Amino acid sequence: RLATAFHRQTHTNTEGGTDREQWRVAAVMDRVETTGAVWLGLTVGCARCHTHKYDSISQDEYYQLFAFYNNADESNFNVPLAGQKDNYLKQKAAHDAKVAGLESQLKAETAGAQAGFGKWLAQARTRAARSKAAAFHALDSAKASATTDGFTFETHDDGSIFVAKTGAEIATFLLEATLQNSEPVTGLRVDALADPKLPRKGPGLTAHGNFVLSELRAFTTDLVDPGIRNALPLAKARADFNQNNWPARNAIDGQAKTGWAISPQMGRDHFIILSLAKPLDAREPVQLRIEMEQAYGTRHMMGRFRIRAMTGEDTLNALPANIREALLADTGKRTPRQTQLLRDHYASQDQRLGKLRKQLDDLRKKPPKPPVLSVRVIAQRTSSPRKTHLLHRGEFKQPQHEVQPGTLGTLHPLQPRDGSKTPDRLDLARWLTDPGNPLTPKVAANQVWANLFGHGLVRTLDDFGVRGDPPTHPRLLDHLARELIRKQWSRKALIRYIVNSATYRQSSRHRPELADTDPQNHLLHRQNRFRVEAEIIRDLSLDAAGLLSRKMGGPCVYPPLPVGVANLSYANNFKWNTSQGEDRHRRGLYTFFKRTSPHPNLLTFDCPDSNTACLQRRISNTPLAALVTLNNSVFTEAAQAFGRRILSWKGTDSERLAKAFRTCVARPPTKYELAALQTLLDDSRAWYAENSGDAGKLIGKFAANEVPAQENAAWVATARVLLNLDEFLTRE
Repeated sequence: RLATAFHRQTHTNTEGGTDREQWRVAAVMDRVETTGAVWLGLTVGCARCHTHKYDSISQDEYYQLFAFYNNADESNFNVPLAGQKDNYLKQKAAHDAKVAGLESQLKAETAGAQAGFGKWLAQARTRAARSKAAAFHALDSAKASATTDGFTFETHDDGSIFVAKTGAEIATFLLEATLQNSEPVTGLRVDALADPKLPRKGPGLTAHGNFVLSELRAFTTDLVDPGIRNALPLAKARADFNQNNWPARNAIDGQAKTGWAISPQMGRDHFIILSLAKPLDAREPVQLRIEMEQAYGTRHMMGRFRIRAMTGEDTLNALPANIREALLADTGKRTPRQTQLLRDHYASQDQRLGKLRKQLDDLRKKPPKPPVLSVRVIAQRTSSPRKTHLLHRGEFKQPQHEVQPGTLGTLHPLQPRDGSKTPDRLDLARWLTDPGNPLTPKVAANQVWANLFGHGLVRTLDDFGVRGDPPTHPRLLDHLARELIRKQWSRKALIRYIVNSATYRQSSRHRPELADTDPQNHLLHRQNRFRVEAEIIRDLSLDAAGLLSRKMGGPCVYPPLPVGVANLSYANNFKWNTSQGEDRHRRGLYTFFKRTSPHPNLLTFDCPDSNTACLQRRISNTPLAALVTLNNSVFTEAAQAFGRRILSWKGTDSERLAKAFRTCVARPPTKYELAALQTLLDDSRAWYAENSGDAGKLIGKFAANEVPAQENAAWVATARVLLNLDEFLTRE
């Protein structure tokens, strides 16, 4: 199942207006043609629209192969991560032990907290008997204003206030009113009201209707001298709805940068209730001043609002009905269940115990996850199998006659596992690797040979048809194919077999006496010299510098990327978060590949764009490639770290230079090369002695301990040249 993830690398398109079936068919065609190229070395894609012009592949046979993949659905599969089971079991055991410890601690402290239960019970019973449900009362003679000029307000019959004219982008609204009530005032209620006159019905003044109540403050003022004010502390706040990260409590936290907001529920009424820390006696008239600070900006202010006084207990403070019933029950008639309910409620009021409970709940919600990785794979459709038709000219909207799963008639016959059933992809896989198949083992062996020699015995890796190149050594190719099968299709075993041969172990030095006889080295009279792949170029530099991570497996990583490259992806929908620590220097194999915005280092060194299967990379040498290895941040860091590594070696300049040279190119330097490097080092020392300000910039964060900056920079400059030798990037 994991292996089928390869077939999920096809293109997808979920843009509005696309036809899902069109892209599904395109993905199936990609899978068919990739299978043909990778396993058979045939250009089966030529038969998508018509019978192949050169090879014995009919259009019907193309769609017979198509039928195998046509009944494959895209799905996900959780793959256990190898080597992490023991670590997971340790984490789970530690987690379970921590949970058990917190449970014991909570149980013990809950029992100890019951000492004050009797006193609380008496006070709570008295409070429950006296408490009343919340009621809301209009304010008398309410007058609204703003701290900045330009605002005018209208008062409606329901006591609400409408902002008729606005001024600045931010403002503090003031409401001055008289308050008189026979019962103590326990809080304030602010209603933010929707109105057709507001943008999108409000209740805010912004274009989208939202608002932010940054802070609400309440005061009583002297009837004679309004400048004398007494603050009314607000203890709690709740709202009918809270925007994510903008809860009601932010309106009384004393910070203007936070606040209460209601997105995405604009266009409807909302309220916030703010409870006073101490009830206000209003039996005699009280002059009230309320300040509504709305400092978020861009008119995030209420467009219509109403403020009322609250008496009684808000549901935020009121006791639950079952607790109230248990409290008011006669002591002698209270059931054991009610008594335990009261004890639990009493314990829940203890903040210290509350923190322990929250800590325990959070811990229970986050147990260690089993070490699995969700992988996109394809699975065989078992119900409602699709019918496969030949598509006229490959057009998915022009189906013709129906075809059944099948293979190429010119090769060995397909033998399904169960002759009574329609063959599936497993049957296709067994057909591909059947010893009677003359192509697959040769194609696979040829790919291994091409990786080791730069060219295959058949130069056209993806075309073993009549238009492809004939093998230079047909008997050798046959022998390697047989060896691959004999070694149970182990590529590793075949590689070991080839690299131990005398042919592979030849020198890559040119032989002038054979230049005319075999100029392209078809006869393998020497080894081939070629530049390594794009991913390995970076690995070589990091390895020489001592930075390369040896970690195997795991998710993709994000090494440094030039600024602005990630923004080139479609609709700027992708962010490149540079990996830190060891992940910054993992092998190039693990670098995340974004098809719409590939890493430029890879493209510069001929890495394919990954839009279609590529069996053989091209190799080019351009000035841009040299600029990358000289100036790109990845290679600059490698040079800095290599300079530090060289300075950690003891010895003379010549000894250090010789060791550094051998580290890079696996051979000792000649006298000429060593002299040239010494001259470079001396010149660099002289230059940085006169330009000490540039030394620190070149060293970066890889400064060598107890080495002067000028000396350190000179070695970094020398290391940079060594890492940019053509011989360093070329397999000799």
